[in-house]
Amino acid sequence: MPAASLTKVAPMTKVAELYGLPTFQPTDWKASIAAQQCPFLNRTCLKNRKSSPEITIGTCSMTYGRQSQPLMICPFRLLERRQIFLDCIHLLKQHEPGNELRIVAELAVPGGSIDYCLVSVRDGKPRDFVGIELQTLDTTGTVWPERQRFLQQHKVRVKREDAASTKPFGINWKMTAKTILMQLNHKVATFEYLGKRLVLVLQDRLLEYMQSEFAFDHIKGVREGDPMQFHAYELRKEATAFTLKLGDRISTDTAGIALCLGLQAETRVELQILLDQLEAKLPQSILLMVGDTSVPVPDSVDVEADDES
Repeated sequence: MPAASLTKVAPMTKVAELYGLPTFQPTDWKASIAAQQCPFLNRTCLKNRKSSPEITIGTCSMTYGRQSQPLMICPFRLLERRQIFLDCIHLLKQHEPGNELRIVAELAVPGGSIDYCLVSVRDGKPRDFVGIELQTLDTTGTVWPERQRFLQQHKVRVKREDAASTKPFGINWKMTAKTILMQLNHKVATFEYLGKRLVLVLQDRLLEYMQSEFAFDHIKGVREGDPMQFHAYELRKEATAFTLKLGDRISTDTAGIALCLGLQAETRVELQILLDQLEAKLPQSILLMVGDTSVPVPDSVDVEADDES
């Protein structure tokens, strides 16, 4: 049986990762495209084409800007090695040895829903929890032509008109940042009222943009007692792959998030209501383990489809 064809990356591609694989490494791209597997979810990629829902896009990150920096454009890219959940354990103030740590998808709160909760469980009852929101960068235009040109360079058959398309893509920095800050403004009040923590997991480049374009001067350093925590990860290019590395951590409270936007929000919900929600979702949760385990998919995570307009 002949060996799979491993081809090297073309140096000018803007696709940094496709189906979790770095484009600068030799890969059997024909097999990867046929499989359409997301290694971060251990299932088929959820980013589908609008015109052909049976076809997934697979772009986890793209290089963009003068410095050609890799930018994550799929929120599930943040699930690498489940590290983001491990990095939240210290925020579980009522967690005790012997308790299970479980990942629950989607918790309804006033103002919307939370993507994930890391829950400390004993005897089938939630004892403590941390809310976790995922945010990567939204794109404008379409990444499809860039993807197809990359595959064509690697001898994968694609439609000629797709590869020849001049339709560009862009990064919607302002809308991404403003939307998530508005959502946090509505949600963090509940966590502060309950004495719990809400963590925004994002790329360091997005946090840097927020700090430069919004009122962040009052947010300095990190205090574990603050209800709103920011965990910013670098997408670091290493010898064989891109890897997530926790960089900056900063924190604030409800008033601090409101100050970022010049807005206010006041929404409260009783703790028992959220605990009952979490207990009802425990049968569908997964045990937090280090390694390639599946992660539940919350409906609240928006995987932006390719815009073919």
